[in-house]
Amino acid sequence: MSEDISIARFRESIQTGIPEKLPAPHVYDTNVNHAPKRKKILNAEEEKLALRNALRYFDPKHHEILLPEFKEELEKYGRIYMYRFMPKYKIKSRNIADYPANSQQAAGIMLMIQNNLDHAVAQHPHELITYGGNGAVFSNWAQYLLTMKYLSQMTDEQTLVMYSGHPMGLFPSHKMAPRCVVTNGMMIPNYSQPDDWEKFNALGVTQYGQMTAGSFMYIGPQGIVHGTTITVLNAFRKIKKEPTGNIFVTSGLGGMSGAQPKAGNIAGCITICAEMNPKAVHTRHSQGWVDVVIKNTTDLISRVQKAQEDKETVSIAFEGNIVHVWEALYDAGIHISIGSDQTSLHNPWAGGYYPVDLTFEESNEMMSNQPDNFKKEVQRSLRRHVAAINKHTEKGTYFFDYGNAFLLESSRADADIKGTDTEFRYPSYVQDIMGPMCFDYGFGPFRWVCASNDPEDLKKTDQIATQVLEQLSKEAPERIQQQMQDNIKWIKGAQENKLVVGSQARILYADAIGRIEIARAFNKAIEAGDIGPIVLGRDHHDVSGTDSPYRETSNIYDGSRFTADMAIQNVIGDSFRGATWVSIHNGGGVGWGEVMNGGFGMVIDGTKESEDKLESMLFWDVNNGIARRNWARNENAVFAIKRAMEINPALQVTIPHMVSDDLIDNN
Repeated sequence: MSEDISIARFRESIQTGIPEKLPAPHVYDTNVNHAPKRKKILNAEEEKLALRNALRYFDPKHHEILLPEFKEELEKYGRIYMYRFMPKYKIKSRNIADYPANSQQAAGIMLMIQNNLDHAVAQHPHELITYGGNGAVFSNWAQYLLTMKYLSQMTDEQTLVMYSGHPMGLFPSHKMAPRCVVTNGMMIPNYSQPDDWEKFNALGVTQYGQMTAGSFMYIGPQGIVHGTTITVLNAFRKIKKEPTGNIFVTSGLGGMSGAQPKAGNIAGCITICAEMNPKAVHTRHSQGWVDVVIKNTTDLISRVQKAQEDKETVSIAFEGNIVHVWEALYDAGIHISIGSDQTSLHNPWAGGYYPVDLTFEESNEMMSNQPDNFKKEVQRSLRRHVAAINKHTEKGTYFFDYGNAFLLESSRADADIKGTDTEFRYPSYVQDIMGPMCFDYGFGPFRWVCASNDPEDLKKTDQIATQVLEQLSKEAPERIQQQMQDNIKWIKGAQENKLVVGSQARILYADAIGRIEIARAFNKAIEAGDIGPIVLGRDHHDVSGTDSPYRETSNIYDGSRFTADMAIQNVIGDSFRGATWVSIHNGGGVGWGEVMNGGFGMVIDGTKESEDKLESMLFWDVNNGIARRNWARNENAVFAIKRAMEINPALQVTIPHMVSDDLIDNN
């Protein structure tokens, strides 16, 4: 059981790292939301290798005790988590001053790591998984302990190197270098299939960092609420309907998907979100992120009809399978205006998607003991899922893929998802909404964390950001006024909407100019003593950070959407322009081997040095992606990069010449 302890004991525990004396054996807590058992994939010799790999963290005098314990974990859970070494103190983001550190930047990284593992934030905290079913901060608790110790020792002239959760060590560097460089899942391309992840993760040599899990920049479901709100609003605009009284159907409440009901409420529609895991439903309901919980389709139909009659804004969690929701609403003749899905289909065979007509418990049992049968059930369910969606779209429902590999996995299951003129019957939300309306213009999920952990600091930063945006909107081009006004409305309502889970954090979609001006204003407020230090960051789901052909770069049509130059260039460029830490991952939100994504974190402290770094790095971090989108001949990106060159003449980007369609087609 974790507990709050004195700051002195907390600091001592951090500085101890892996203890000399073995802690007491861990008692498995059934009240915690645990990761499903991973399938057995290692042969006998590989299991021995996994045990050797785990034991190398510990003094040989402990091996005789730990070996049978780790062997049991591997057999029982499919992974060696080292539960015995889970800290007894409560893991949560604290005031940056509470962390033992020689470098304030290192203390900022510790704060963000602990926020990712906070029980109120993390999906499977005891397995060090933040979201997405397998998005890990570390693979085991020894890695956590060692990393925190290294960070407590680090100076501003050292860099911590992280190999897929393992802290390789502190290396001499210099003050302007990143304090931490993170890689996750960097595989040789031929070893990047889903079973490769299962095998090498079980061996303890790689991990799935998701996007903001392994890069220490997750801020709870708020991280996606804003993007989801924008998506839902623009989806209704696309079909020329007001959200009021109209229905949005989707699924998933466990991790990032938990933002959907809150976003639906902010947009003003009726949201129905299905979730199989009762603990995930309870968590979101207890946090106020969903209004109503319903467990059978009869009650669901009745409640939805009442909401429609009253033109009510309400979010409903259906504790059950999403397929039953689509089918029941169709049979009842209830029209769905917009629909999507946010189950973790990047991870379909290990808890990311639960098949219809199997209980939650039956599914968990089958996925670990009969993985081949489970795969068949998932694919059968996807075929039925798509068939139900198709019935609704034939009656006018607007359905979009929410970047969770729903279309991709449905096509692999031979569902009726193929398009006539396009690859799939339905678009990705990036193709239809976020790409042309946000990313091409440079708008993406800028975020900040108040390192003081003081709610008053967050309130002040909201006010500062509002003032900056209102001033910028006066001079912004007409083409981006909708984005500016949506963001001003969002930040003005942020306090009222109670978005904080874990750290005192905020997210806001902004372009390069907005990010720089907001960050500069924060830095001045820190210098004046009005607020404490700030950690800047963003989601990887952004303009530049991610190359993902079925999500972030799905609206790249020059054939380069399957390349990863942008993500790699992004993280390299951030590293020498001032980021406190940088990360690059294989996997992300759509699956192992399907995407490369990069992120950063930056601690600003009110100094001139912080101002120089934020101006240099944030300008590059956005305009790298706009330049690539411009070269792909995306009209809005051509406009945005030309504007960026006018603002900063030192920027010189190649502009594409447009070729006549008639010339190509007639020759």
